[in-house]
Amino acid sequence: MNETIHNLITRRSIRSYRPDMVPDSDLQMITEAGLNAASGMGRQPTVIVEVKDRKTRDQLSRMNAEIMGTEADPFYGAPVVFVVLANKDVPTYIYDGSLVLGNMMAAAHALGLGSCWIHRAREEFESAEGKELLQKWGIAGNYEGIGHMIVGYTDQKPGERKIKPGRVVKAE
Repeated sequence: MNETIHNLITRRSIRSYRPDMVPDSDLQMITEAGLNAASGMGRQPTVIVEVKDRKTRDQLSRMNAEIMGTEADPFYGAPVVFVVLANKDVPTYIYDGSLVLGNMMAAAHALGLGSCWIHRAREEFESAEGKELLQKWGIAGNYEGIGHMIVGYTDQKPGERKIKPGRVVKAE
C-alpha cells in the first residue's frame, strides 16, 4: 500500500501523551503541512498559532475546560497545542481551517506522533480572555477559532476503527 494512503487510513485521535517536548523540526514540518492545505480560491485565510509555552498551554486548557464544564485537561497532557484560526470574511473559512487541521494531523501521524482535534476554539476566542491572547499574539482582524490540534508522543496504542457501512454511494 502507498505510504501516504497508509498514514491517512491508520491515523487515530490520541488522548494520552507523554510530557516529552516535540522537536522544533517536527513542529515545523507539521506547520508546513497545515500551511500547504487547500483553500477556497487559494485565499489562505488561516493563521496557525504554535503553543509550546507551558503557561499559555495551561491557560488555553483552563479556558477550554471551563467552556466544556469540567476541570479535566481537554488537551490530555499533550505538550504542544496548535490553534487554527480563520478569517470570517472569507466564505470558505471553516472549510479552509478544517483542511489545515486535517493536514496537520496527517503530518503528525507520518512523523510518529499522536494528535487530536480539540473543539471549543470558537468559544475561547470569542471571550474577552481569548481576544486578549489574539492581541498579545499580534493577530488582528475578523478571526474565528476553528480548532486546536494537540500533538505529542503517545502514551496509548491506537485502537482499530470500525467503518460504518453504507457511507459510500456509487451514482450512475
